[in-house]
Amino acid sequence: MEATGVRAVVEVLAKALTDRPDEVQVLESQHKGTTLVELYVGGGEPGRVIGRQGRTATALRTLAASAAEKDGKTVTLEIRDGKP
Repeated sequence: MEATGVRAVVEVLAKALTDRPDEVQVLESQHKGTTLVELYVGGGEPGRVIGRQGRTATALRTLAASAAEKDGKTVTLEIRDGKP
């Protein structure tokens, strides 16, 4: 599956937010008309991506939704610890 704008946006931002950008992986799949984007970060890094009171995660989800809207899609972003 080719990388979409949503996946690229999430990957670039997550790599900028973490201390270990080489451990960031973004997987994308389709489920019932919705694009599921799973963001995997290295151990101990989810807190950096989620942010205080989830503000950073909310901003990431908003940007992902905006990127998906350009393609006429809806997107769900899940942040996960570890490797896929």
